[in-house]
This record gives sequence, structure tokens and C-alpha cells, in this order.
Amino acid sequence: MQVQAGDLLQKINYPSDLKLLSEDELEQVCQELRQYIIDIVSVNGGHFAASLGVVELTVALQYVLNTPYDQLVWDVGHQAYGHKILTGRREAFHTNRVYNGLSGFPKRSESEYDTFGVGHSSTSISVALGMAVASQYKGETDRQHVAVIGDGAMTAGIAFEALNHAGIENTNLLVILNDNNMSIDPNVGALKEYLTDIAISKPYNRFRDDIASVLAKLSAIGPDAYRLAQKIEKSIKGTLLKRSNFFEALKFRYFGPIDGHDVKHMVKVLRDLRDIPGPKILHCITVKGKGYALAEKDQTKWHAPGLFDKITGEIKKTKYDKPQPPKYQDVFGHTIIELAEKNPKIMGITPAMPSGSSLNLMMKAMPNRAFDVGIAEQHAVTFSAGLATQGLIPFCNIYSSFMQRAYDQVIHDVAIQKLNVIFCLDRAGIAGADGPTHHGAYDLAYMRCIPNMIVSAPMNEEELRNLMFTAQQDDMGPFTIRYPRGNGVMVDWQRPFKLLTVGKGRKICDGEDVAILTIGHIGNEAVKAIAELNTEGYYPAHYDMRFVKPLDEALLHEVFKKFSKVITVEDGCLQGGMGSAITEFMADNNYHAEITRLGIPDRVVEHGEQHELWAECGYDAKSIATQVRNVVVKRNTHTIAS
Repeated sequence: MQVQAGDLLQKINYPSDLKLLSEDELEQVCQELRQYIIDIVSVNGGHFAASLGVVELTVALQYVLNTPYDQLVWDVGHQAYGHKILTGRREAFHTNRVYNGLSGFPKRSESEYDTFGVGHSSTSISVALGMAVASQYKGETDRQHVAVIGDGAMTAGIAFEALNHAGIENTNLLVILNDNNMSIDPNVGALKEYLTDIAISKPYNRFRDDIASVLAKLSAIGPDAYRLAQKIEKSIKGTLLKRSNFFEALKFRYFGPIDGHDVKHMVKVLRDLRDIPGPKILHCITVKGKGYALAEKDQTKWHAPGLFDKITGEIKKTKYDKPQPPKYQDVFGHTIIELAEKNPKIMGITPAMPSGSSLNLMMKAMPNRAFDVGIAEQHAVTFSAGLATQGLIPFCNIYSSFMQRAYDQVIHDVAIQKLNVIFCLDRAGIAGADGPTHHGAYDLAYMRCIPNMIVSAPMNEEELRNLMFTAQQDDMGPFTIRYPRGNGVMVDWQRPFKLLTVGKGRKICDGEDVAILTIGHIGNEAVKAIAELNTEGYYPAHYDMRFVKPLDEALLHEVFKKFSKVITVEDGCLQGGMGSAITEFMADNNYHAEITRLGIPDRVVEHGEQHELWAECGYDAKSIATQVRNVVVKRNTHTIAS
């Protein structure tokens, strides 16, 4: 859907057009840019509140910097919609997150203004430092390097590591701390409290307003005057704050906090900082959802609200004539409470995704047994390991693609020590419009190669409950349960728990000619395919493997003794996944069936709706049915020819 931009915004195709405007016109640009984002996202969906919160910052940066020569790195990218609109993509912005349209995140192949591809948080400082060191090495001393990072993303270990390194490199690096006290959910931890202390320090706020301008002028006079001013400023800052500044301790020049919604003041400060050498950090106070009252009031709800009426704020929901299956994440959220009420050893852990994983339900019901540890996946895993050493049973809920960040901890801190940590991997498989940074493509492969690890996937909500019930039994060891984004298939899902046999699959239906082996929710696509095939006279067998590790060897012997044609289906990468495991079993046991493996191919899959991407990758119901027809035709043709 095309939306008309405001009078000034229509004239801005690139930052060079923005620079033709006067500073007095920038406030109108901000108003029009904010309204344009509201107009588009309300009808197309996408991340919302984060981009509204950085409109003034975005305009000021593009007004002052000489992008793309000056390199601007957005952390995560939730807040980069205004950046995209101002850098040549206004007319195409209505395709944001749509299949074959613009990516919802900065993407190097999409624009030269997107200096780095992001989607996972906390990478911006490391990237910008790498760029700054490269520019210094190449003699490009006039080039600016800016990392924009939120206070939520700043809690990740990689951000601290980058700050620690950057402080000793005399590079042209500016870190802008976008402090809104939010990630997706409210921020937690000591850093949040520290930043709050700075923001409300009235004497310090009175002092800091003019310091950047003074230092910039002194740097032009000469290095001796500049160094003297630095010493004076450091002394006054320490006195006013009554304790050392964290960032100054890491050898960063600290400026702020300033109002991140005063675009003209932002322009002045950014110009001043451009002339100050060395690593600097600018602390900006912003409001997530700024300019849309409902988003300002409930920032978690409006992080990515879906479609909504921009006038009334009513979030549009599909109306159904009958009850619908729940989301898998909600099944997890309700089930862990049910289990924890019976088992006092159970604890819940998530790295900054309580609402996304539905662990917020347990955090409300049992606040002393559920923990949001901030954007710190490595810590989440090792913290869970520590709990497990004391006889507790942690359910560590991390998105599949985010778990990749804690892989060493899974191996070193959990698997080697055979600790009973249960990894619930949400968003496993194709994640949808968030695209390749969020697709949970690799967990079946990267978990099944780890010794002592159990790897499972439920085909429906009842199986998820039963796997969670099974995993919290005594001495189960490391246990992975992976499930997809979105809804399941059962309305009547809250059934009594059943203890499952680890490594035991099940036969969904018997058949002839070919066996279909599936793992997880995607097995429901096979069910649809088989229903269609049955009307055509094809009768494939269907087995739900349920476990990739250990494999159900008895079931596989049954399959390979009966069928010479086998199709494996998984919502995961083909390299090293379930199909690979089945092929390895076949080779190890000297079977010689013809195997067709369906799953995510060995390439980067872009964004789109799940069903669109399943079809593109060739393992939706229609594709499965086509493969069965091909296999049976080949078999009959071969028989006739012989």
C-alpha cells in the first residue's frame, strides 16, 4: 500500500537532499517522518515503537554525517526504519518485511547506507571499531564511525568486550547510547540502575550542556589546551556524579545525557563531537514509541504490534468463527507453571525475551523462580548450569537463532558435565518476516552433534507438554526441545501429562510405496499432503520421529525393511539435520533405500511468511505431495521397464 509522504519528506530521497534544508525545518521533517512510519506500519506491520523513538536522532545523524562515507552502524536494526526511508527507500518502504521486499533490518546487499547486516543485538560497537581501525590503517582520518546502541543491547557481553577494546584504540569512534530503559521488555540489571542515576543527576545535567562545545573549540586551538580541559572536566564530572563514570573508566570521553528528541540540539552536539578525537560516547535519553501515545504508554505491546488502526489504536486481529490453537510459546508458558507447581526444583530463565517466550507468565506467578537475565545468552546458559549443579531443574528458554551465541556454554558448561538443563528453543525453523537473522535453521544439526544431549521436537501442543514433563524427570541430563514460531494445531491441548520414552518415535499412519519421516511441527504439512494424496490413490506411510537424538532405531529398522523409498521432512537445515541422521543410520546398517531429503537448503533464506518460505524451500504440503508422486512414478516406471 502506497502512502503519501509529507511535503518536506517527499523531497528527501537521500541524505544529500536533507542537508539542503535549514535547521529550522528539521522539526517538520521529524514530524513527517514519524507520521510516515505510523502510516506504513499500521497497515503493513513490522517493528514500530523502536523506530519512533529515534526519529530525531536519525534525522540529526543524517544531517551532520557524510554518509555513506561516514559509517553509521545501527544495533539490532529494530530502530532503522527512519534510516531506510531517508536513504533511498521511501518509495519501496511499503514492501518492508514482505516476501521479496525490503528487509526489516539493515542489510548490506540492500543499500550502501546499510554498513552492516544486523538482527541480533549488541554487535554495533565491535563492528564500528573494526571499521574505524581499518580507516585509520588506510589513512582515512576524516572518516566518522558511529554505533547506535540501546541500553538493552548494552547489557550483552560482546558490547562490554568491544568497549574494553575501543578504549585503548585512538580511533575516530562515536558510540551513541540510545537510553529508553527498554529492549522489547523493560530492561533489567545493574547497568540500567546506573544509567538511571546519571539521567536524574541534576547538578551533573546542568554542567554537561556546554562541555562538548568547549572541548571541540579547544581541540582546534591545540593539543595542550585540549588535554588541560580534559583533566578539568574529568575532575568536575567525578565530583558531581560522586562516583567514577563507568564509561570514562574504560577511557571513553563521555557526553550527556541529552534529550534525544531535541533535533536541533542533537545537530549541534553531533557537530561538536565530530571534531573531538578519540573514542567517545554520547548518552541520549529517548522514549520508545515517541509521538504515538499508546506506544509510549505500553512499549512492550507496541514493539511489533502487527496491523492496527492508527487513529483508534485498535490492534487488528483475525476474527474466527471457532476457537483457534494456541501459540507454542503460550503452551510453554502455561505448562512450565503447571509443572513448577508440582515440582519445586523447576526454574525458568530467559535472556530478555519474557514476553516473546511467554516466561513472563511464570515471572508473574512465581517471581522468585523465573529470571530475565537481560540480553546475555551465554550467561543464561551458564547461570542455568549453576542452578543445575545444586539439584534444580532450569528450563532455559532461548530463541533458536539466539542460542547460537551461547554454543560454547552449551558444550562446555552443560553437556560435558551432563547437567540437567532443559533448552526450550523457541522460533525453531523458518521464523517468517524477521528473515535470515532469526530463522532457527541450524539447531537440529548443532545440538545433535553434542555428546550427552537429547534433541527433540513436538509435532503438536500435547507433545510439547509431554516432552517438557519428560525432560524434568530425575537425571535426564541435557535436553533440547525445539518448536516453531506461531500457532499449533490443537484446540484441546491441555491434556494430562504422559511420560515419553526418550528416543521413541511413533507411526502416524501405515502405507505403501514410500515412507515419510518427519520431525516436529512440519509433520502436520505431511498430514495435509497425505490426505490429498489418498484421494488420488497414493498411500504413503508417515512416521513422527519426535527425537533426532537418540534416534528410534527400532522404528528405522521397520522402515528400511519395508520401504525402498524414504522421504525425510524437517523445518531445519539439510546439512547435519534429521535427514542426515537417517542417512547415517542407513549407511551404518547397510540398507540401500532411495532417500529424498526435504528441508532448508544450503543457502541463506530471506524473509517472508512461513508458508511462503516453506514452499520456496520445497517442504510445504504441496511440495511433499509432489515428491511422493515423483517417487511413486519413478518406482512404477522402473518396474515396467524391467
